[in-house]
Formats: sequence, structure tokens, C-alpha cells
Amino acid sequence: MLPPDQYELLDFGAGRKLERFGPLVLDRPAPAASDVAMADPARWTSGNARFTRHDAASGVWTGPDQLPTPWRLHYRSLVLELQCTPSGAVGAYPEQVENWDWIERQVRRSGRVLKVLNLFAYTGASTLAAAAAGAEVVHVDAARPVVSWARRNAVLSQLADAPIRWIVDDARKFVQRELRRGNEYHAVILDPPTYGHGPKSEPWELPADLADLLAACGRLTQRSRAFMLLTCHAPTIGPPELEAMLADALCGHGQSGVVAKTLAVRTRDGRRLPSGVVARWPDG
Repeated sequence: MLPPDQYELLDFGAGRKLERFGPLVLDRPAPAASDVAMADPARWTSGNARFTRHDAASGVWTGPDQLPTPWRLHYRSLVLELQCTPSGAVGAYPEQVENWDWIERQVRRSGRVLKVLNLFAYTGASTLAAAAAGAEVVHVDAARPVVSWARRNAVLSQLADAPIRWIVDDARKFVQRELRRGNEYHAVILDPPTYGHGPKSEPWELPADLADLLAACGRLTQRSRAFMLLTCHAPTIGPPELEAMLADALCGHGQSGVVAKTLAVRTRDGRRLPSGVVARWPDG
């Protein structure tokens, strides 16, 4: 979990969540909270900014205060720049912290320098967790501004000189080129959106495209696989489905033991807000 001075889920309900990132309180949409009531409605009047979604990709921030300028989140050796974006994201997903810790454990326990591929890598927290533990990382995202943001996070985290390659590319095209080149990896991290597009407007639809990409990642790692991590935020895909998808990509190469679970963030009083699903190999 993030330290309470860095992040706290204050409340959720009526399709929204109230979070404190450092000193700033943000009110954002949360589809997983649609069928529950707010625990403390009066608390919601104290937010610094509220995001209202216009469509799947954009919306507007409003609030009693001036829109927050970039600020920072600290977790162990990682420092992440946060900012209020037009999509409603801020640059970090608190439910991913346990994945950052898991990645670090897998890299350190391997006893070797792992070559890790991070696809749909966003602002780079998983990349930096792997690099801080001693891995060589290839960081791939389709959005050039987001890759620049990830590089700023590397500088803030004292990892500017770490062995990280920063790639702006479509994840599927990059993986296919790596296969043709005969390149291999020890591990792959994937956090694909439900819908999106590549740098040249290549369409991405998770239900149609994920299975083929996972199969290709299985081939990239088949000779010396150390770990695989897949997260998903599609409401129609739960732990059993995601576990089966990752297992299908790996079991053809003699791998088993994929474990999937729901990711969640909790309030101080223990209320649990589901926040996606993760499938990992190996367990532990």
C-alpha cells in the first residue's frame, strides 16, 4: 500500500471516488462504485478538483481551487510526477502498488539480470520498479507525451542512467518485429486499455486483440521465462477469464500456475473498491 501521507481513498459511491493524493483531494468517476452509496456525503464538498467525463477519452476538471499544477507521489525509491490530465487520469494508479512490489520481488529473486518488456507502459511505474531492482527494461507506449512523462519519472527516481529503452510504438507491431529479429525476453508486463489506438491510429480492442498479443509474448519469453504480469480493466473480464487467457498463452510452452485476482483500493475503515484484475505467473 502507498503510505497514508501519499495517498488515501477517502470515500466512494454513486459512481465516483474521492481520493487524496498528497495534499490534494480529487473527485473522479469510478464505475465500480455505481451500485453503492457514499459513506460520508458531506466530505465530498472539500475537494480541490472534480472531473466530469464527456466521453471515453476526455472530460473537464472543475473545482473551488485553481486546477492543481504537477505534484509528486513518493513510494520507496520511486518518485512519480502527477498531474490532472484531460482523460481524468493523474499519472499513477494506487491499486498497482502490489504489482510494483511483485515485480521487484521477481527481479531480485531471479539471481540474474532480467530483460523485461513493459507494454502499454504509461508513465512508467512498473518500468522503474523493475529497473530499480536491477532489470534491463524496454518500455513501450503508443503516446509520445506519456513516454516523455515516464522519462521524467526516471529522472525524479534517480534512474536516468538505468538500462531502459524508451520506445514510442504500437505494442503489437513492436512485439512482431522483435519476434522477426529473434530477440528474446525473460519477462513481459502488460497493462492494456480496453480500447485505444497506436501512434498511427492503429485500433486496439482488448476482446479482439489481446489473445494474439499474449501468444506472441509467450513466444518472446519461451526459452527463459522468469515472470509474466497482465492487468485488465474491462468490466466483462474477471479473474477466471484473465487467468485462462494468460494460461492459454503460456501453457503451450509447459508453463502453469497462473494466478489471477481482483485489484482493489481500500478506505481507512476497510471499504473495498474493486479496481481491475491482475493475472500473474508465477504465484508468489
